[in-house]
Amino acid sequence: MNIFEHYYRECIGTGLVIFLVIFLRIIVTKAVRRYAKSHTGIEKRTNLVIKYIHLLINILALISLIVIWGVQKNDILFTLSSIATVVGVAMFAQWSILSNITSGIILFFSFPFKIGDVIKIHDKDFAVEGEIIDINAFHVDLITKEGEHIIYPNNLLLQKGISIVRAKYDDREFTD
Repeated sequence: MNIFEHYYRECIGTGLVIFLVIFLRIIVTKAVRRYAKSHTGIEKRTNLVIKYIHLLINILALISLIVIWGVQKNDILFTLSSIATVVGVAMFAQWSILSNITSGIILFFSFPFKIGDVIKIHDKDFAVEGEIIDINAFHVDLITKEGEHIIYPNNLLLQKGISIVRAKYDDREFTD
């Protein structure tokens, strides 16, 4: 009896999981790009969100493969809970990073402002007004009228009140 005959069901299951991963990654990529194109054309943020979703799909596929190949469910739960505990303790000190990543995803899908908008961040201690020059996973880059470059964390953007002062306009004359 060769190995393929002995592990026939596991090989078929693995093939199905691989097919589903490829299929889901293609569908998700197209859906996110279509959504981003209909709302704004910021390619950098689109690729970042696609990367996060692909990571989630890969993790779910890995868990599926572990189950298919016969690892006991109790062992999986024990391992996952141990990993989650270690990651949770390690990330507790890094909550700001997770908060900024989550905020970056929220900003991507809600699009309250876009590159080129001039915004005012209402903070009683340090009010900021500037033009958005870039939106990243962790922060937004602003430039003030005075030319000061400000890097503002995404999680603070969701916590503070923000006014969109005006959109950036081309320097051209308007005629009737």
